[in-house]
Amino acid sequence: MLFEFDVARRRFLGVGGVALSGSAVALLAGREVLAAAEKSANPANDVAILNSALAAELEAIEAYSVGAGSGLLKGPVLALASTFQGHHKQHADVLAGTVKRLGGTPAAPKAKYTFPVETLKTQNDVLRFAGNLEKGAVSAYLGAVPLFKDRELAKAAASILGDEAMHWAVLRQAVGEEPVPAAFVS
Repeated sequence: MLFEFDVARRRFLGVGGVALSGSAVALLAGREVLAAAEKSANPANDVAILNSALAAELEAIEAYSVGAGSGLLKGPVLALASTFQGHHKQHADVLAGTVKRLGGTPAAPKAKYTFPVETLKTQNDVLRFAGNLEKGAVSAYLGAVPLFKDRELAKAAASILGDEAMHWAVLRQAVGEEPVPAAFVS
């Protein structure tokens, strides 16, 4: 099932056929831009890519708010959702700051997001929904990592991919599914 969140994550990885730039990933990872990457960066493309990523993070924050506010998550599961939402908030803060540093205007949250709330009737429904969002993020980053010429930037993107994969695995385990269903992620 493809949710709007997945589409926004995929837009983050390529806007108008432009691959995520080296300086964008370095900034996303909270690192200083390497001099070589900075020289080859196209700030307009970087701002567009970062704003797509920011839009996806803002949507993730709202998705976790919907899940947490549903009343379906209890105790440690509610704490887990809050932790993952906090990770997305940290990503959004870094992205917004990076867009500003590059001279752009950060994307703002939508006035209203559309989530399949009518299908979220149990705690496991909410966790599976969140898991599908995280799985989409894993797939998007997986496609981006090999696009980088600078190995340090590929490493930063792989680190983010690893975080998303951990979220997905934990959510799978929380609903009683095999946390790592295969030897390879696709």
